[in-house]
Amino acid sequence: MPTADELLGKSVVADLAGCLERASGHTRLALVRGSASEFDGMSLGERTRVVRDAMTAELPQDLPVFAEVIRRALSEVTFTGWMIWPVTEAVAVTATRSGSESDFDEGMALLAELTSRLTAEFAIRTFLETNLDRSLAIALTWTGHEDEHVRRLATEGTRTRLPWGRRVKELTARPESTIVILDQLYRDDSEYVRRSVANHLNDLSRADSALAVSTAKRWLQTPDSNTLKIVKHALRTLIKAGDPDALSLLGFAPPTDVVVEGFVIDREVVDAGGELTFDFAVTNNSRESVTVVIDYIVHHVKANGTTTPKVFKLTTRTLEPGVPARIAKRHSFKPISTRKYYAGDHAVEVQINGVRQVRGEFRLDA
Repeated sequence: MPTADELLGKSVVADLAGCLERASGHTRLALVRGSASEFDGMSLGERTRVVRDAMTAELPQDLPVFAEVIRRALSEVTFTGWMIWPVTEAVAVTATRSGSESDFDEGMALLAELTSRLTAEFAIRTFLETNLDRSLAIALTWTGHEDEHVRRLATEGTRTRLPWGRRVKELTARPESTIVILDQLYRDDSEYVRRSVANHLNDLSRADSALAVSTAKRWLQTPDSNTLKIVKHALRTLIKAGDPDALSLLGFAPPTDVVVEGFVIDREVVDAGGELTFDFAVTNNSRESVTVVIDYIVHHVKANGTTTPKVFKLTTRTLEPGVPARIAKRHSFKPISTRKYYAGDHAVEVQINGVRQVRGEFRLDA
């Protein structure tokens, strides 16, 4: 993963300042150039805000004049990459602070022009917070845009749980408000756009599972060759959680005739940074083949001594009648940036079509 200094360091800010100076007619944008002097110890987001503030202080306050500068800068091929993030944020601040609807609309249009140079998905949050309905109405028009980056902005920028993006309270409270955008894009020609649609619906499933399932069901009634793949990706969190409606929609029935036997874990104690291996046999005792989604759940110890479950995808199998399928898995406890391990009594369970089947316990030394 590149560092903040590699993505938005002094040289990038110098290049940005050069583009803006040529576009604005300024001989030197001292605040923009000097903003990089504050970067020591700052995250990427913090650097972005520092450069944004320098831009909004030094460039024209009037949105149409500001937009003209940015559009002239867009004529340069070097006006691209991570320097665009603070530019989009400066656009959002300048376009929304006047309260003018024309400034608002012009600012949104400018984000659409900028997004292909990096992305404007984070800056659009300011517009969503300022006027959600107006923002969504404009984003809906983007769903027919010829540029896949703009179409993706319509769905990615309006996600309720956008990675790196701040939450928009009103958007979170109205999960149904973006469905009309997703309906226009789930059959998009671009995989880049379709994947964003799936991630967006997965976000919504965390707040309103019934809405997510009903939307996916509608899509499957008027599908193209990619729709099933999108729906599976969109409902992945519900599938892991064992949601019966999501499982049923994808053809996974309750595993009444599926039996798990011979569940074995290879050790009682796992060393810090070590691995645990477990295996088991799954048998379909019905008279017809059955497809099952098999997951496993690790119950991790938290800092306070209680445990929390984490579901991991294992496999999807079609089981023929009476033929055992042996399945094994090695799970690593090597340190990762997104999880801290604590010593104590852990457990692992096997889940089939959302129903927990067998459980084994072990101790983790951390």
